[in-house]
Amino acid sequence: MSAAPHPGLDAGFGEIRAGNLGVRIAESAAEVDAAQALRYRVFYDEMGAHADAETRAAARDRDEFDGVADHLLVIDHDQGEGPEAVVGTYRLIRREAAKSVGRFYSAAEYDIGPLMALPSPILELGRSCVDADHRTRGTLQLLWRGIAAYVSRHRVAVMFGCASLPGTDLEALAPVLTYLHANHLAPPHLRPRALPERYVAMDRQDPAGLNIRSVLHALPPLVKGYLRLGGFVGDGAVLDPQSNTTDVCIVVKTDLITAKYSKHYERKLAGPGGE
Repeated sequence: MSAAPHPGLDAGFGEIRAGNLGVRIAESAAEVDAAQALRYRVFYDEMGAHADAETRAAARDRDEFDGVADHLLVIDHDQGEGPEAVVGTYRLIRREAAKSVGRFYSAAEYDIGPLMALPSPILELGRSCVDADHRTRGTLQLLWRGIAAYVSRHRVAVMFGCASLPGTDLEALAPVLTYLHANHLAPPHLRPRALPERYVAMDRQDPAGLNIRSVLHALPPLVKGYLRLGGFVGDGAVLDPQSNTTDVCIVVKTDLITAKYSKHYERKLAGPGGE
């Protein structure tokens, strides 16, 4: 049985449209189930995560956090109006929601004490994926616009989460990890640190010898998006053999994303017509 959107939080911001695609918060248990099915197809069928018997039988990627999260969805209206039209998703967990579980998802990999100590609203992002037939720049931009609308509505000051690099081969990932550590390490007051038992050093090479063009090409689009918004990384990576990934903790102050969002909608309101 899939989880319904968390009932105690008024999370929605309506729907933002771009052609046949729209982005909004899930409105039913069936839509959350569709997001979990999409996550299974991408994480397990495509990326090689290892499913236990229960997960394989259900063909769903789900956990205890789904019931308290808000699920951002990209809907392809050419495919319908409900669960059958879900082609992208992002899981959003605010501080109030995490309290009902007792922790944030990222706390299993990182000491997020510096973020928890912030007095302002914080938001954990995770479980992001897009259907193979919809992996375009436009779809990713629409997801970002949805996050911007959500962040603006809930006055979120800092967002964070575990971002995955493909595979667990540290030698192959050394240039990317070194680049992130050398150029994007979070300031101490915002810096999560991988838990001691899971800590993998990121400064694995001399950064002066990096081929930056090659490194940037190897970075997943989602991580590039975070960095373009001025994002930072925490100290240490974490191997996740079950998911066949290596995780880094991303931290993004939302000033830039909310400013871009506000300017976009100021232009939209001032200009002729709509989108």
